[in-house]
Amino acid sequence: MKNFRFSTFMLWVGFAFIYLPMLILVIYSFNASRLVTVWGGWSVKWYVGLLDNRQLMSAVWRSLEIACYTAIAAVALGTLAAFVLTRINRFKGRTLFGGLVTAPLVMPEVITGLSLLLLFVAMAQLIGWPAERGLMTIWIAHTTFCSAYVAVVVSARLRELDLSIEEAAMDLGARPWKVFFLITIPMIAPSLAAGGMMSFALSLDDLVLASFVSGPGSTTLPMEVFSAVRLGVKPEINAVASLILLAVSFATFLVWFFAHRAEEKRKKAIEQVMEESSNPSWQQVLDSRRPAPKPLD
Repeated sequence: MKNFRFSTFMLWVGFAFIYLPMLILVIYSFNASRLVTVWGGWSVKWYVGLLDNRQLMSAVWRSLEIACYTAIAAVALGTLAAFVLTRINRFKGRTLFGGLVTAPLVMPEVITGLSLLLLFVAMAQLIGWPAERGLMTIWIAHTTFCSAYVAVVVSARLRELDLSIEEAAMDLGARPWKVFFLITIPMIAPSLAAGGMMSFALSLDDLVLASFVSGPGSTTLPMEVFSAVRLGVKPEINAVASLILLAVSFATFLVWFFAHRAEEKRKKAIEQVMEESSNPSWQQVLDSRRPAPKPLD
């Protein structure tokens, strides 16, 4: 009882609350019974059956495609917005611009989805675009929503950067665009990666916005799962969810592995430089002991 800590206990309770349902979902994806609540033995037939379920697999690939496009566009727009908010201190409408950038964070998704639906309908009536709602409208809606998250993440990183490095590069003759791409972007690369992964996850998980701005033939995976769950959870859904968990876990492991290896290389390089500075070579010692040449008369 002496080693018992309430904080440790609550930590494990929180982990169990988050990950235990995922573990149960993975176990029941191997259930041989068609009824999800009845265990019928181990089987992989639902994973094999996914290849024949064209509707569900089409929704999966459609969601992955939209999520990839959303991550790229959100990182580009969010980075530009963050750069404007952090590097341009004074311009007219700065407060309004900052409020518009962060508004999707606090705006209910129902309001955002309804607003975008009315916008697309009005644009179709005025200019004839978009002719129909589909992947393009979903992509625009998700990019609008996810850019706010990227802007917040990148802004926090930009405020921590040392401006003297960029100023030194410009003093040496580098153009501002060259400083941005060769110095600023590499220094904020971790925040860009974090914003991209967050945008990908938010787009892949979104249901409300996609329900408002989608049309016939553009059903995403959350919409497909939601419509199927209303009639009862199918074993194929457990299999798809398990594959997504496996893919996300594998991607997270790869990111951790490469980041850990890069950090180890950086530490070894620093230690090597410190050793070389503390232990000079024999040539440096001989040069230091060699008498200075006499000045010529």
